[in-house]
Amino acid sequence: MKDEKEIINNSRASSFNSGFTLLELLVVLFIISILIAAVFPSLHIIEGGGLASDARRIASVLRYLNDNSVATKETCTLKVDFRESALSWKGPDFEKTEKFKSLVSVELQSKGEIREGEVLLFFTPLGAQEGIAINLKDGEKTMSIIFNPLRGRVKIKV
Repeated sequence: MKDEKEIINNSRASSFNSGFTLLELLVVLFIISILIAAVFPSLHIIEGGGLASDARRIASVLRYLNDNSVATKETCTLKVDFRESALSWKGPDFEKTEKFKSLVSVELQSKGEIREGEVLLFFTPLGAQEGIAINLKDGEKTMSIIFNPLRGRVKIKV
């Protein structure tokens, strides 16, 4: 009797170990689908994201300078240099310069569109005093980073 139970138990154990269960297959498919969902948006950003990442970076710099100048009650500056295709900004705690290949022009309410030379923008303790639009172009694609001085908001326009 004892031998029959061992034979039955051994046959059941071998039938359970012979393949994958439906639950195991579903878990593997779920993990693969999560990985695919995480990788494909990253690939999309890599192929056409140069202009968009530049726009987001410039927008964050504008927000930082405006917010920091209001919070610290100190004047911050932003220099746009078209000869170097670079932005340089100076806040109370540091100074930084970053190059942007896609930089095309800056539009100011007081001076219009500027495409060459240098432009110096001030962010006072009251924030920026006029609207700013920074235009970027990469091949056929264009983007504008628009700063609204009344709200202190930055918008990226495609």
